Amino acid sequence: MKADPNKLRTAALLGFLAVALGAMGAHGLKASWEAALPAAEAAKLVDVWKTASVYHAIHSVVLLVLAYAFPERDRGNWTTTCFTGGILIFSGTLYALCITGMKWLGAITPLGGLLLMTGWLLLALGSRPQATK
Repeated sequence: MKADPNKLRTAALLGFLAVALGAMGAHGLKASWEAALPAAEAAKLVDVWKTASVYHAIHSVVLLVLAYAFPERDRGNWTTTCFTGGILIFSGTLYALCITGMKWLGAITPLGGLLLMTGWLLLALGSRPQATK
């Protein structure tokens, strides 16, 4: 089965980061937050990190599927770009918010969510793979 190597590399790298960042939040950061912050605040940060990790992981798998569904370099690019940007902005701002405490990052997060939704719409409306011959 053929895949676009650039799309495959992007999916693989983002998948790797999803696992690494998920583990970092579940083990390292959770313990430090629980030791340094009131229980309710620590629990909120853990929940935000989990949300970022789940969306990151799910959409990394979507990118992997797209690499195989659109093996041609010029097909599915907008869809792939929307999902990649959505992961980086949605999950990235949530990760950064949890690490830095800069709450203004939460105002940027919805832009990533819009990119993820746009990726799904593009997939539904027109970025369909061609039937194989």
